[in-house]
Amino acid sequence: MAGDPVGGAAGNILACLPPDTGVECFEDLASGGSTRIERIVSRGQVTPDGEWYDQAWREWVMIVAGAATVLYEDGREYQLRRGDYLDIPAHTRHRVTWTDPDSETVWLAVHYDIAMTA
Repeated sequence: MAGDPVGGAAGNILACLPPDTGVECFEDLASGGSTRIERIVSRGQVTPDGEWYDQAWREWVMIVAGAATVLYEDGREYQLRRGDYLDIPAHTRHRVTWTDPDSETVWLAVHYDIAMTA
């Protein structure tokens, strides 16, 4: 990230997107205490069949660019487009079933209420 405004980092979440290598890209932008903020860049990637995310913390995600579909284990499905967000409670089994294969889907993910470990 460029810059140093009053002791912090500055940048643009849409700048310097990784090249399309066929692999989803995860990049931590900031973290502290029980919170971590990351940028995720997808291009057609989905959660592998039969796998579910089941996190011990909450996750708030927003689509900055592109589109995606998130499915909860209970059958609820969310089609997310630019500007849409989803707040996923801890231990809510979910999976990504679709991201746009023709362009980058840029996610802003905030992981919070992360248990502190000694």
